[in-house]
Amino acid sequence: MRERPATYIALSLGLLLGLAVAAPAQAADKGTIIIGMQCDRTGPTQVVGTALCPGTHDYIDLINSRGGIDGWKLDVPEVDNQYQVPPSIAEYEQAKQQGAVGVMIYGTPITAALNSRLEQDHIPGTSPGFGIAASADGKYYPYLFPIAANYWSQAAAAVQFAKQQLGGSLKGKKIAYIFYDNPAGHEPLPILDELSKTEGFQLQNFAVPPPGVDVSSQVLAIAQQYRPDFVIDHTFGKSPALIIKGLQQNGYPLNKVVAMVWASGEADILGAGGWNVAQGYYTMQFAGAGQDYPVIKQIKAMYKKEGKSPPDALNSTVYYNRGVFQGAVWVAAIRNALKLSHGKKPTPTDVAKGFEMIKDFKLGGMVPPITISAADHEGGGWVRIFQVKGDGFVAKTPWFRGFRKVVVDLEAKTAQQMASKAN
Repeated sequence: MRERPATYIALSLGLLLGLAVAAPAQAADKGTIIIGMQCDRTGPTQVVGTALCPGTHDYIDLINSRGGIDGWKLDVPEVDNQYQVPPSIAEYEQAKQQGAVGVMIYGTPITAALNSRLEQDHIPGTSPGFGIAASADGKYYPYLFPIAANYWSQAAAAVQFAKQQLGGSLKGKKIAYIFYDNPAGHEPLPILDELSKTEGFQLQNFAVPPPGVDVSSQVLAIAQQYRPDFVIDHTFGKSPALIIKGLQQNGYPLNKVVAMVWASGEADILGAGGWNVAQGYYTMQFAGAGQDYPVIKQIKAMYKKEGKSPPDALNSTVYYNRGVFQGAVWVAAIRNALKLSHGKKPTPTDVAKGFEMIKDFKLGGMVPPITISAADHEGGGWVRIFQVKGDGFVAKTPWFRGFRKVVVDLEAKTAQQMASKAN
C-alpha cells in the first residue's frame, strides 16, 4: 500500500476508545477537509475491505495530487472496525471531534447503529450497496446516503434477472435464497416475500450462521433436496467461495445462480478454486468490473509518476472499483458543497446538500448514471449482471432496475412506518 498521511489503524476496542485517531494535515492552499472512514481489514469481511478501502484512498490521493478540490486537500483517516458496532461508534465520535464533514460507513449493522447519531449531529454518512434499504427515502433519512443500489433494489434485480433467464415467467418456479444470517442478510426478505406473491414463485430461505465458514448443510439442501430453478446468493466474507465450490461439486449449474453484490468479487471466485470452478456464475455489480476505465488508468499513471507499482488490491477489480466509486462520490458531494459555501470550508450540512446535487454521475462509464436528490438518496438503484467466463467477468446486461415501483413503494412505506415508531 502507498504511504499516505492518513493510513488505516487497526486497533483493539479498548485502545480505540482511549485514543484519538489523528492524522497530520497535508499542506494545502486553503486547508484540509476531513472525512471519517471505516473499513474491515481483519474481521469476517476483510476479503472486501482489503480491496475496497485501498481503492478509496487511491482516488483521494489522485485528487490531492492534482491540488485537491478547489485548493482544499482531503484527509481520510481510516479505522479498522472489524465489522463490529462498538469500535464503529467510537470511530464516528472521534471523527466528529476531529471536525469531519461526514463518515464513510462500513457494514449494515454499523449503519443501523449510527443512523440516529447522523441525524442528531446533522452529519452525512454513506452506505454504498448495503445498510438500511428504507434510507433511500431522503425525507425520512436526511443524513444517510446509500448512493448505490440497496439490498431491496439488488433483490428485485435478482428476481428480474431470474425471470428473464427462465423464459419470462416465474409462475410455479422455485427460488432459493441463501443468505448470511445477520441484519444484512435479512434486509432483502420483505421484497423477496412481496415478489414471490406477485410473481407466483415458491421462495425458500437458507440461512448461513456467522461467521459463515460452514455452508455444507445449506448447499446440500439446495442442490440435492430443494433443487430450485434459480438461486440468489446474498452472503459475504468467506461464504461465497464455499457456496460456489459446494454447488459446483454437487452438480448444481452455476448459470442458475446470481450473486448479490458482496458475493461477486474476484476473491470469491479464487477462493472457490479459481475461474475454472466458477464458470457460468452470475454476479451483480453497482460499479463495473475490470480495469478498462479512465479513472483506473489515471490511478495507475499516478503510481508510475511516483515510481511505484500499483497495489495488489487493484487486481481485485470488483471491490477496488467500488472503493474508487465511494471516494469519487464524496469528492463530487464536497465539490458541490464548496459551491454552497462560496469556497469556504463546507459544513457537514453543506456536504449533505452536496450529495443531493449529484446528477447523472457516471465516473467515465464505470458506474450507472447516478442522480441523488432530497427524495432519492440511493441514486436510482441501478445494477448490472456480469458472468464468469474464461478467466474473468463478462457483462451480460446493461445497467437496469428490477420491479422499481415495488421497491420505491416499499421504501416509502417502511421509512414512514419507522419514522412513526421513532416519534
